[in-house]
Amino acid sequence: MKLLFIYNANSGKLNLYKDIAHKIFSPQTYPCSLCAITFGVLKENESWKNFREHSDLTMEFYHMDEFMAKYRSKWLKKFDFPVILAENSEDLEVLIFNEELDTLKDSQELIAIIQERLITIDSKQ
Repeated sequence: MKLLFIYNANSGKLNLYKDIAHKIFSPQTYPCSLCAITFGVLKENESWKNFREHSDLTMEFYHMDEFMAKYRSKWLKKFDFPVILAENSEDLEVLIFNEELDTLKDSQELIAIIQERLITIDSKQ
């Protein structure tokens, strides 16, 4: 199984600069809770980085445009971004919906919910 993290942002330097400005000047209206949880204004959150680097999980990270370019098909479900998906050999399924991400306060909560959901998936298999 692989986890796909899709940010509610597009790739590219201009978009990066816009996102940084948005985080600084109006963080309460920033549209990507996944970005806000895993990254500060200029660098990756330390606890998130530690989890990501030391986890045995296979993780891939995409901006919206990158995800759509790689996974676009007429059979692809419509997802609301940001979202975390679990990819198995057959399908993509939502691990954490955007509404749930919007309620998380920090990376520790994100890590806990990821671990909890993966335990649930493993117990079903």
